[in-house]
Amino acid sequence: MAGVSTKAIKARMRSMESTRQITKAMELVAASKLRGAQERALNNRTYFRTLFEVMDMISRSSIDFKTPFMTAGKGAKPLYIVIAGDRGMAGGYNNNIFRFVTASLPKDAVIFPIGKKTAEYFRRSGWECAIDSVIPVGDLTVGSCFTLSRMICDWYLEGRFSSVTIAYTELVSLLTQTPRTAELLPIVFTGPETGEKHRSRFLYEGGDVHVFNNIVPEYMAGVLYCAVKEGFASEQAARRTAMDAASKNADEMISKLNLDYNMARQAAITQEITEIVAGSEH
Repeated sequence: MAGVSTKAIKARMRSMESTRQITKAMELVAASKLRGAQERALNNRTYFRTLFEVMDMISRSSIDFKTPFMTAGKGAKPLYIVIAGDRGMAGGYNNNIFRFVTASLPKDAVIFPIGKKTAEYFRRSGWECAIDSVIPVGDLTVGSCFTLSRMICDWYLEGRFSSVTIAYTELVSLLTQTPRTAELLPIVFTGPETGEKHRSRFLYEGGDVHVFNNIVPEYMAGVLYCAVKEGFASEQAARRTAMDAASKNADEMISKLNLDYNMARQAAITQEITEIVAGSEH
């Protein structure tokens, strides 16, 4: 910092202190949002896991059970629901899910983007998107997920898409967020009794296929909602970590600037004393 005035150093210190206040505030906000998102995701997992088990039971209710939701479409394109964030400043959260998805994305895939950053990335990269609008992650409610789920299920039944896969980020811990994908349609059951058919002890009003087909959109809406909240919690955890690191870097920079300021001020005082002594000798 040789040759830099104390005034310039002081200005840089004020700038870094303002930056630290912003990053600290963002860290606290992220921590607050993280707790709420975690609770909502965990509270819904049990309910929608039960729905899946009910669908599994219905699918094995008769030998000739058939439904389009368990059959892969032919000749159509695969649909990928990709969930990322609405904003940046969250470390590698957005880039990690984008790299993970594009590494195995079929060339003819259609993207259903959720999150402002998702829409920006895939449209800029030239991928075909199923919708023109932007769906902010922060605005998605349970009701919104049900609406989207019914729309996607209708597309699938119409033969518009051959499969539906969801990509999101799982919150493993506050320091670890892992990108994941899961195939939603066609539905494949992997329980211990997969493939077994037996006569059900239950009679379903409207028929077992009718009941099954009505549960599928509900189940998909739950998976979508849990994935959104899981991704949102991962984003907040990544942002909290990134802002904590930024705050610590700001503290280190302020300490260094404070040392440089004291050295510059000491040099200035020494220079003044030298000049005074030199002037008194003449």
